[in-house]
Amino acid sequence: MTLEQLRRAKDARPFEAFEICTADGQRIGVDHPEFLFVPPTAQRTFVVAYEDGTCQVMDLLRVSTLNFRNGRGRKARRR
Repeated sequence: MTLEQLRRAKDARPFEAFEICTADGQRIGVDHPEFLFVPPTAQRTFVVAYEDGTCQVMDLLRVSTLNFRNGRGRKARRR
């Protein structure tokens, strides 16, 4: 998983909701692109915002896959 792959999932048009799956089994839903922030100069970190107003800074090394809500699990998106 790379930050570029995460950016492409976030910026896809039309946006497709997905889950970020971590190596320890955590699943973090991204239902809207505004809930995910990948800083332009980031090397490994990104921020996930939750509907309750809290945020979590995450390390890309924890991410194993992205699972899209239509049932397609992908490790990478190729265009």
